[in-house]
Amino acid sequence: MKKTYGLHETLDLHEIAAFKTICMTKSATMRGLVSDEDLRQLLDQDVELSTRQLQELDALLANVNV
Repeated sequence: MKKTYGLHETLDLHEIAAFKTICMTKSATMRGLVSDEDLRQLLDQDVELSTRQLQELDALLANVNV
């Protein structure tokens, strides 16, 4: 059964997904440019976490009935 979200809730999910995608893209790009290993590990962790979060957001958006 699909959940029914309000239009504003659906829009919020789209905005969060777009922002998270931009952040992940920046982290993925920057990790190739940094020389500090600790910073590179933080960026790697951010990319992995963002990927999981975007998958969760995608699952929520797939179940939206407006």
